[in-house]
Amino acid sequence: MTQLAEPVIRHWDFPRSIAGTGLLVRFGTDRGVPPERLLAGSGLTTTGLSNPRAEVTAHQELRVVRNLAAALPEAGLAVGREYHATTFGILGFAFISSPTMRDAVAVALRYLDLSFTFSIPSVSIVDGEVLLTIDDRLLPDDVARFLVERDLAAIHTVIDELVPGGVPLTGVDFRFPPRVSDEEYREVFGLAPEFGCRATVARFAAAYLDEPLPQANPHTVAMCEAQCRELVSSRRARTGMAHEVRELLSGFGAVSAQMTDVARRLGVSTRTLRRRLEDEGTSFRALLDEVREALAEELLTRGAVPVEDVAYRLGYAEASSFIHAFKRWKGVTPSAFLRGR
Repeated sequence: MTQLAEPVIRHWDFPRSIAGTGLLVRFGTDRGVPPERLLAGSGLTTTGLSNPRAEVTAHQELRVVRNLAAALPEAGLAVGREYHATTFGILGFAFISSPTMRDAVAVALRYLDLSFTFSIPSVSIVDGEVLLTIDDRLLPDDVARFLVERDLAAIHTVIDELVPGGVPLTGVDFRFPPRVSDEEYREVFGLAPEFGCRATVARFAAAYLDEPLPQANPHTVAMCEAQCRELVSSRRARTGMAHEVRELLSGFGAVSAQMTDVARRLGVSTRTLRRRLEDEGTSFRALLDEVREALAEELLTRGAVPVEDVAYRLGYAEASSFIHAFKRWKGVTPSAFLRGR
């Protein structure tokens, strides 16, 4: 088995563009469900849905999903078909302008927290077939099936849009038991799935991965990826466990803290802290380095703070260790950095 790409996150709790929530509300209202009922308990308003720059938390969108699933319990597949490449904004344009579907898949997994997914996908190649596996283990039980069906239908819809003529599936397995009828599954996926399987997996021929995409453009995809990096960096800096760790480490006396100290302050075990940070695509060491770099720059540019004092405040036993770390961050020594400014 060859792992094609790893998802950058492993948990659904990340902020999202409000466009995804807007799509859910439009879908429901088009089928007679009042918007107030769909937004109940989310803290969102119909007026707020019209702000294209707004973001929602995963739990706010999940509340809307629950309301929609309660009103239309078997609508997961139909909702999924409403998601198109352009639904994903700049990430979608990165898909469209990628050289091949292999590249588009890599972009999708690299910036998965710019999507609207709750299921976590992974992609591997086995015996000439691509296996798109949907991890639903962390989904709330009451909406797990609805979300898996929505997410897999959305992925299949976008892939079909990217490749002229579409990508026929060779098989679909669901962990869930069958419905009374599989007609809608046949319509969406082009075949009858297997149910009650060990995992939810969609399969297609690996040859499709390297087919050139018709709207490939190296300049456009580079520009889109740059914007994706900026957006995802901003979101990750504001939210999640990584944000809480940064806040703790940013106190001048906290940058020398050990992971066990931070975990204790956050009320979690060291193992849980490590796993949560891995899920967010980072590590304690990386965050400690990041905070030290920012504080070092702030302290040095204030002036009148000797390098030895900066090193001590940042938790280094010797100035030479700090200078070595600073050169790794900035490419120059602290004194050369200050001369350059």
